[in-house]
Amino acid sequence: MSAVGETATEPTTELRVLTLHGNRVAYLDEGSGDVLLLIHGIGGSSDCWRGVVHKLAARHRVIAVDLLGHGQSDKPRGDYSLGAFAVWLRDFLDALNIREVTVVGHSFGGGVALQFAHQHKEYCRRLVLISSGGLGPDLGRLLRMMSLPGAELALQLLGSRPAVKVGSALRKRALSSGRETSRYSETLKGQAALSDREARAAFLRTLRSVVDHRGQAVCALDRLRTDLPTLIIFGDQDRCIPVAHAHSAHSALPGSLLRVIPGAGHQPQIESPDVVVNLLDEFIESHGGRVSDLVTRDARSRVSRHSTGRHEAASGGGGEFPRVNPVRLTNLVA
Repeated sequence: MSAVGETATEPTTELRVLTLHGNRVAYLDEGSGDVLLLIHGIGGSSDCWRGVVHKLAARHRVIAVDLLGHGQSDKPRGDYSLGAFAVWLRDFLDALNIREVTVVGHSFGGGVALQFAHQHKEYCRRLVLISSGGLGPDLGRLLRMMSLPGAELALQLLGSRPAVKVGSALRKRALSSGRETSRYSETLKGQAALSDREARAAFLRTLRSVVDHRGQAVCALDRLRTDLPTLIIFGDQDRCIPVAHAHSAHSALPGSLLRVIPGAGHQPQIESPDVVVNLLDEFIESHGGRVSDLVTRDARSRVSRHSTGRHEAASGGGGEFPRVNPVRLTNLVA
């Protein structure tokens, strides 16, 4: 079991590439068996799963995709809403000839996973939410500030070559003094990604689709899938999205499993990868059965009624989650 902040050298897997709707899509694909679809957060990439992919692939087929606008995937000017990503992921799975997955979403990726499970029920076997967005209004101050008008200039300065060099120097100093942590490394990776103009634009479009200056503006609590086996994982030191949101979702989902990792922050899959792998393996093993035939038939019948619109508007299949009045649930966010 890895301690929080522990780093380890992981074997590397080469990114694969396919073209979807004219755009390059980069993804990892390793292992065989039940398919796990791993979805990263805003400003991240499939690289955030590097500590868990190979271990999970020992028992499952693991696919970690760079969402459009992120990582090595293309970054077109377009729709970066939850509904658009849900349709995009469905078409991505169709391109790989995959019909059923366990959806694992981190942060914003958790919100995408919730939307995907809501819109495309027939594809989802299980749902795993890691430090998930979309479960309440609270959000850390930094992301709220980045959603404000004028953030474009601030992000350009943050991603400039001098700023990235300063960040790298600070990381080296922290490493030499023994204070290096995985959280700090991920922050610097995100900073470096902002040096690309198209990446900055995609980041802001994605962020502003779900966040404003008051916090998260989209909530899924009234549309949770009560028929879907669900595991919720949070770190008790998360300062981006408070662990209180995990408890709210757990209460709203009878039968769901909640696991809070002591000492972990917003990225448990990076800070405590072995813990996350064990939790995922145990959850999947204990929920090996498929959803009921009745539920599956009902979902597929709804899909067949709309089968003529295979590439429908992003909100097709039920619409996006409602935007919320951000009344604060907790004061845990820094």
